[in-house]
Amino acid sequence: WGRGQISFARPILWLLALYGGEVVDFSIEETKSGAVTRGHRFMAPAEITVTGFEDYLERLRQHSVLADPVERRAAVIAEVSRVVRERAGNEGAEPVLDEKLVDQVTFLVEIPWGVCGSFDEKFLELPEEVLITSMREHQKYFPVTDSDGKLLPLFVAVNNTRIADRELAANGHQRVLRARLEDGLFFFHQDRKKTLADRRQDLAGIIFQNKLGTVLEKSERIAALAAELARELEPRSEEDAVRAAGLAKCDLLTEMVGEFPSLQGVMGREYALIDGENEVVAQAIREHYLPVRADGDLPATMVGAIVGIADRIDTLVGCFGIGERPTGTTDPFGLRRQALGLLHIIQGRNLSLSLRSLAGKALAGYGEAVAIMAGDTVDQLLDFIRLRFENDLIAAGTRPDVIMAATAVAFDDVVECQARIRALDNIRGREQFPILAGSFKRIRNIIKDNRQTAVDENLLSHGAEKKLYTTLTAVADQAGPLLRNREYGRALEVMLQMKEPVDCFFDDVMVMVDDPAVRQNRLNLLTAF
Repeated sequence: WGRGQISFARPILWLLALYGGEVVDFSIEETKSGAVTRGHRFMAPAEITVTGFEDYLERLRQHSVLADPVERRAAVIAEVSRVVRERAGNEGAEPVLDEKLVDQVTFLVEIPWGVCGSFDEKFLELPEEVLITSMREHQKYFPVTDSDGKLLPLFVAVNNTRIADRELAANGHQRVLRARLEDGLFFFHQDRKKTLADRRQDLAGIIFQNKLGTVLEKSERIAALAAELARELEPRSEEDAVRAAGLAKCDLLTEMVGEFPSLQGVMGREYALIDGENEVVAQAIREHYLPVRADGDLPATMVGAIVGIADRIDTLVGCFGIGERPTGTTDPFGLRRQALGLLHIIQGRNLSLSLRSLAGKALAGYGEAVAIMAGDTVDQLLDFIRLRFENDLIAAGTRPDVIMAATAVAFDDVVECQARIRALDNIRGREQFPILAGSFKRIRNIIKDNRQTAVDENLLSHGAEKKLYTTLTAVADQAGPLLRNREYGRALEVMLQMKEPVDCFFDDVMVMVDDPAVRQNRLNLLTAF
């Protein structure tokens, strides 16, 4: 292998290809297919002839390879748990089985062999997340906790070969981890020499985006937006929201976040507490990055939610304003993820606010300092967020036609729009609903572009149109307060009263009559409906 033209991640040394117990004859350059494979390259490298898929799995299993990834994943979990149980020396010890790490290790080994190691207790001075991140990200080690969930100075490494000398293997892993943790402890001590507040002006040296200025300028915009949001949503939190927003990005300048970018926000919280910031501010610094993925944790505090919303809308408006919008294949600034995070925070905390107003304030925050073209930025951004909202609900199982019916009317207040969707979804099974919906569609086709709703009672000559007008007036009186209170389900129940008079109207009344005044009056009546 290697003399030909094909590029591949690994040398192709043999090809196993069977169908119905027979070899599928082909070759890749000079390597021909056959019925032969090999076991673990160090522990059982001999050739193995197989007759089919089940035989393939069993023969490899006998030769130290778990070919089935589901079986191998279960073996990783079992081996890590076994090693902790037998070697940790602590009856309540449990491995921290992070799902992502389990998956990574599953595809790093052919068969798992665990070894339990330890580290100096002095490193427990570091925040737990630093220790866990150092073990997990750099070394692929599993941390170990006691029965109370407190981190122990232990870890589990998973090898791909049988461990003949456990002490020797553990010492090797411990030596590597110790070097990592020594670096972490050094960074931690260095970072504490300067407070987050003292670092803030240095954010001027970090570019947020070439056309959108520095991270310091972004920090100032976020603080201004956070103040606006706090005054609207929770006035007593304004001071904390502004403080948290001002400090939220300062840990980007720390040695620890430079070494472990995934700890942004986490270290901000730790350093804020060390600096004497209050718990609300410190927690919000961490939470403003949440959620970090579609199904991730949301901010647990209102201040964290406020700063998170301000941060995301600033990024979205800025990028849309300079034309950096996602395409079908590219999204360099992660704007889809930012929009989903924004929606999930709003929905998770049931926050009633105007996205249009919020985006307008964010756009105004850029002022003249940045060459940003306002134009239809807000309209396009709202369309973008609406699409994320619709797709998210469709993925969660809501009927697309129900979603589109609600968003077609209006999409500004996410919570209000979701309430309309729930109401429609709940009532669409009622017998009268599809008939009334069909009538509504018929009315839309008749009235076309008519926007007038003023009805002259003196021009109502037919009994059916008088009944429709009377019922419409009564329904409007009943439904109006319900709609204002966002009791959309009850409002729709009231509107079902319109079915019979609408049916009678279409059965008995001609809309497009010759008399222009009567014709327009009937169009207005239908438009009012």
